[in-house]
Amino acid sequence: MGSTNSLNTYMGRMVKRYSSLFTLPSEKEIILYLCVSYVVWGVLAILPFQPSLGGFALGLVLGGSLFLINLSSNFVISRHLMEGDPIFDYRRCSALSFFSILIWLGITTLGSILSLLLENPIVWTKLFLLGSCVVLTLRWTVLSTTSFADSGRASLSAVLPPALSVIFMLLMSSAIGFSVTPILFLFTPFSVIVIGLTIHLFIFLIDRTGEKMIGIPSLSLFKAFVASWTEDLNAPLEKFFESIGDKRDVELSLLAFMGDKAMKAMIVVPAFHPGPFRNVGSSLFPSMIQEALERKLGCAVSVPHSLHGHDLDLSSQAQSRKVIASVLDSIEFLSFESKATPFVRVERSKASASCQIFGDYTFVTLTLAPEMMEDLPEELNSAIVSEAKKRGLSPAIIIDAHNSIDGKFNLEKVVDPLRMAAVASLEAALSCKRYLFLVGASRVVPKEFGIGEGMGPGGISVVVLEVDAQKTAYVTIDGNNMITGLREKILSSLGALGIDEGEILTTDTHAVTGIVLTPRGYHPIGEAMDQARLVMYATEATKKALNSLEPARVSWHTKIIPDIKVIGEKQIEALCALTEKAAEQAKRLAMTLFPVTGALLTIILAFV
Repeated sequence: MGSTNSLNTYMGRMVKRYSSLFTLPSEKEIILYLCVSYVVWGVLAILPFQPSLGGFALGLVLGGSLFLINLSSNFVISRHLMEGDPIFDYRRCSALSFFSILIWLGITTLGSILSLLLENPIVWTKLFLLGSCVVLTLRWTVLSTTSFADSGRASLSAVLPPALSVIFMLLMSSAIGFSVTPILFLFTPFSVIVIGLTIHLFIFLIDRTGEKMIGIPSLSLFKAFVASWTEDLNAPLEKFFESIGDKRDVELSLLAFMGDKAMKAMIVVPAFHPGPFRNVGSSLFPSMIQEALERKLGCAVSVPHSLHGHDLDLSSQAQSRKVIASVLDSIEFLSFESKATPFVRVERSKASASCQIFGDYTFVTLTLAPEMMEDLPEELNSAIVSEAKKRGLSPAIIIDAHNSIDGKFNLEKVVDPLRMAAVASLEAALSCKRYLFLVGASRVVPKEFGIGEGMGPGGISVVVLEVDAQKTAYVTIDGNNMITGLREKILSSLGALGIDEGEILTTDTHAVTGIVLTPRGYHPIGEAMDQARLVMYATEATKKALNSLEPARVSWHTKIIPDIKVIGEKQIEALCALTEKAAEQAKRLAMTLFPVTGALLTIILAFV
């Protein structure tokens, strides 16, 4: 169980690391910023040496010329050198140029100040060339580590804009009054060679870490993460997951409620995890199977979270589709039970378990709300299922409500209380009389809440059961956990509708993970939403379910799908550990290789 907790910690670190990548303004804004920066650069380059209206005009011309050179370079790079690259479109090429010119502007401004103080114009030229080295290093590093272009195209894309700018400035040096010695013309090709060798050594050393750990170059994996985060491209990353994944038999449990004439509702519980993030692996599985079953059966479908963690993420969307296709092809319910027990809830040391029994089928939900809760381990699921079997209850569905997040989660301290509460709830339910029951169901998808706010495509689904005049509502929200206290607000609002008992569940979809720049990398349900509006939606969905109540029978179907690729615990731990180790190594290398290269080029410039 401890390994599950540490695995979630690894996953959290990885999501935080990559969720902040490539957040940029619009293309028009970037081009505007770029234009302003070049004009300011041109004016600051000329005006200190020619403090006149003519000097100002010359600075505008110089800045405008360099801007046009850069604009043209980015067009060539994005349309030709980076053609087909999923990352570096014209906007990101321009953004890279903007960050470059800001650095270059700072260095050349320092050059202007030193030239005036020392009364030596060549100082500005040397600082200008040194700035080109810094910019070239930045561009070459970024393009080589994040683009999918081959080494040659990435290198040329890195060199082209600064090289053209340097050549233009050197050729125009006499016209704009800068002092340039013949040997300075040779510095540019020399610096390109030195920086190129440094970058290739940097990449080689980082890639070797991944090859030693898991047989995959570190930067290839990093590029796949970048493609996922920036462009929602799941294929590059899933290719890695498929290559290192294990084949397993995966299981789904389906609890179906049949009305008078047609299927009324269904609760689907996958015995694997909806992760790891965004649209990768099985992150979208809850809404995918929900939509597929609703389309086939015409009933409302809920997909709450089982007791499984990231050690059972499916390796790709293709594997998710394979599971769904298998379920749709062979879904069948051979017999239906007509009676159920009322809903019972038991608490032990702040752990709460609720239970309802349908014939011999057992449905148990676990929560720690209002205390913090996260993924619960499969070992706990097995223990509770075993206790149910001992009491003649087979099969049993155990649900992790996943409905309270606030603070730190100590898994070891909550497992025993949850197990004891679950066993006590089984005993309490077994002592209850069984009755004919009614079922109603509905689903709503709030338009104003999307993945950015923490709600997946599945929206809010509600199944209401009426047993012996007791009305119970199971509200399932397509999200990754829930802000502490919101569960209680929703349950309170449902009480006003005549709902006696119930539980608020989340799917734990990871489609919302890695979308926003927060410490978690996602918003739990209620954190970035108008909670009053959310409660209103849950209430309206429950009203619809209440209005559709009708006599029903229930059946159970367990589907085992063989040979599904999952990203096992060891593989995910290795991938997460690699991202951490490669990032740390990149920092160390950057703090040694680049300063040494910079010092070498600075010394050469100082003496030529």
